[in-house]
Amino acid sequence: MIGALLFAAFVALMLVGVPIGAALGLAGAAAIALANAETQWFGLMAVPQNFYAGLGKYPLLAIPMFVLVGTIFERSGVALRLVNFATAIVGRGPGMLPLVAIAVAMFLGGISGSGPATAAAVGGVMIAAMARAGYPAPYSASVVGAAAATDILIPPSIAFIVYSVLVPAASVPALFAAGMVPGVLVGLALIVPAVWLARRHGMGRLEAQLPRPPFWASLRDASWGLFAPVLILGGMRLGWFTPTEAAVVAVFYGLFVGMVVHRTLRWRDLFAVLRDAGELSAVILIVVALAGIFAYSLSTLGLIDPVTRAIVSSGLGEYGVLALLVLLLVAVGMVLDGVSIFLIFVPLLIPVATAYQWDPVWFGVLLTLMVAVGQVTPPIAVNLMVSCRIAGVRIEDTLRWVWWLVASLLAVLLLVIAFPGLALWLPRALGY
Repeated sequence: MIGALLFAAFVALMLVGVPIGAALGLAGAAAIALANAETQWFGLMAVPQNFYAGLGKYPLLAIPMFVLVGTIFERSGVALRLVNFATAIVGRGPGMLPLVAIAVAMFLGGISGSGPATAAAVGGVMIAAMARAGYPAPYSASVVGAAAATDILIPPSIAFIVYSVLVPAASVPALFAAGMVPGVLVGLALIVPAVWLARRHGMGRLEAQLPRPPFWASLRDASWGLFAPVLILGGMRLGWFTPTEAAVVAVFYGLFVGMVVHRTLRWRDLFAVLRDAGELSAVILIVVALAGIFAYSLSTLGLIDPVTRAIVSSGLGEYGVLALLVLLLVAVGMVLDGVSIFLIFVPLLIPVATAYQWDPVWFGVLLTLMVAVGQVTPPIAVNLMVSCRIAGVRIEDTLRWVWWLVASLLAVLLLVIAFPGLALWLPRALGY
């Protein structure tokens, strides 16, 4: 009974407009109080303890650092230089600018690990460029929003860091390696409908008339940005630093590039950069902390074991359960952000994964892919919201185009379900 009230209170609070983090914390605290009705105040002592326990995890230190890295590279003009370099490689013509947008978003995923940050960085450059070439704004917003979904798969990924905290059996390096191949596959899958739609509907007729950037000059300008993922991922692989230390190294590297090399960042710009990164990091970490209260209430009420038994004994079988999870998490991903989804559902789903003997690293990639689909699926898709705001269009205007891109994401999701080796080959080859 109290378990039903826990979820009912959570849903009701969200429906009346309470922020997701506060809804998690309030519903969890209410459930703890009801479960300890005779000693409510003693039971409620678990609330501040679990609030702190939700934050007191070393890997979480990487989140504000990677958010800061994304903000620094967004403000330092790296995205524009990468766009010019990619355009110099693929050339001009119908469908080439969408291809460039997806390729640059994939690359920036190896720097920031944040989908909305990449949507802002790429959208700020590409949406205007695509408008000049004759692409309709809703199509451009759809492409940029979908392209940014690759960023929670291609390392470093904030979603993988949160998952590793919730599932200690899946290390951050193993998850980073496991996300690489599916992340690249998602990018390639998005290119197909993006280019096909552009050519089928005659978009970008003016693109061939735009000048093609010189290759060597573009390579020189983009070289500092191109080296960033090599430094971050190569340093972790060589054992020079941990993922958390890599995030700090990336911050100083980004500051060096922005302030010394490109000189697009000045000392007076640092306050705005730190403020924006601090605000976004605070939102993420407060949700993490308050979700700790919700997770504690789940375990205290003993809800996890009955849910696991009900799913395993439902008669759906392994693939039936996977299909159910895909439908559930994609639907939830339409209205919630990825971090919140992980914090709410991973404690419930990991026992199911254990019952079916699913590899925790593969399962983490699978859940992240489901979240990536949700990030670009209307009505509330965080990446799409950012790109639509930049393009000056409503999310409803993108429906004609975005479903083709969502279908591509779902195709990769099915491939990873059918062939787990797509996610597990690289971490095994690297010895994780």
